[in-house]
Amino acid sequence: MSLPDMHTAEPIPEQARAEIDRLLHSGDLFRYTAKDQAPVSLLEAEFAELLGAKYALAVSSCSAALFLSLKALGLPRDAKVLIPGFTFAAVPSAVIHADCLPVLCEVGDNYRIDLADFEAKLPTVQAVIISHMRGHTSDMSAIMSLCDDIGIPVIEDAAHSLGTTWNGANIGTIGKIGCFSFQSYKMINAGEGGIMITDDADLVARAIIMSGAYEHNWQKHPVLHDAFARWQNKLPLYNLRLSNLSAAVIRPQLPHLAQRVTDGLKNHDFVADMLNISPNINVPLPLAKEVRAPDSIQFNLNDMTDAQVLTFIEAAAAVGVKVQVFGMSDDNARAFWNWQFIQDLPELPQTRQMLMRACDVRLPVRLTEPELIQVANCILQAVDQATHTQSYGT
Repeated sequence: MSLPDMHTAEPIPEQARAEIDRLLHSGDLFRYTAKDQAPVSLLEAEFAELLGAKYALAVSSCSAALFLSLKALGLPRDAKVLIPGFTFAAVPSAVIHADCLPVLCEVGDNYRIDLADFEAKLPTVQAVIISHMRGHTSDMSAIMSLCDDIGIPVIEDAAHSLGTTWNGANIGTIGKIGCFSFQSYKMINAGEGGIMITDDADLVARAIIMSGAYEHNWQKHPVLHDAFARWQNKLPLYNLRLSNLSAAVIRPQLPHLAQRVTDGLKNHDFVADMLNISPNINVPLPLAKEVRAPDSIQFNLNDMTDAQVLTFIEAAAAVGVKVQVFGMSDDNARAFWNWQFIQDLPELPQTRQMLMRACDVRLPVRLTEPELIQVANCILQAVDQATHTQSYGT
């Protein structure tokens, strides 16, 4: 039995075809040319309802959503924004693009924010971005309590966390703004695209105008019009809109999200149980209030040298499983020391140590149990080859 291709995206539902054909025939790919019921507008309404938010704004990427969120908060130039030391390079890039300064926080070996370091640095910043990296949710109850006590706004980078919940609440609805991705390796795939949600009418009005709702196009958004009138002609336009064609690809996938979340968590936990048999592998447990929506698996390698880790990566690749060890390459965009566009880049020893042993493997929700067993056995055998220990598996 050959290994499945774990790097192809989920297929787009057939229902998208008719709407795509209609759009191609009409040529109405720009969201504001439709007289009514534009696909982007329908997507925003459906996504807001799905997550339980008042407002949604679909844009060109999650990075664009993060950038617009910071601009919509009205932060002053050079405002400091606290972010985790373990996130994708797009997050500090969005901070810099918004004329702010990223402040990096330590992350533990469970991939979640170190709350002691977070609390120590919080008084020095004007905003916070919490990245639920690879769907691993930090303690949002503690984070929101700390931030609310001193009036610091929280943006949730939920690019990897659509469908995840914290204490029953949807991730992305806990902070002031939630930002999501529709890039191909996410639960909902449009190739590119993003969306932000909030309950703040004034904030979303500013974001809508800056996203590219020029002249009176803001009137096609269901937000309080006095909020728009307050900001028209007073904000720059960044033109970060989503096209109707992308929305047509996204909308038919929304009804499949719940099943994808269920399947993804089942697959993750099945493989995690197999991997945790090995003394050299640890898959961190979820926090008590967290229910994840994974389409990948992360695990730490224990008691292995750098040479053994490299041997493990090569052995896994030789049998068809691509393992990314975040810190073991010169250009990984999730290793903070590669964010050399940040002036005075700090050292985060705890985060660095974690990244040097933290592994990432795609685990598409469509995989069958025999395929999952095969993937897990390949990983276990690669560890065995690297460490010359007993083999594990089913």
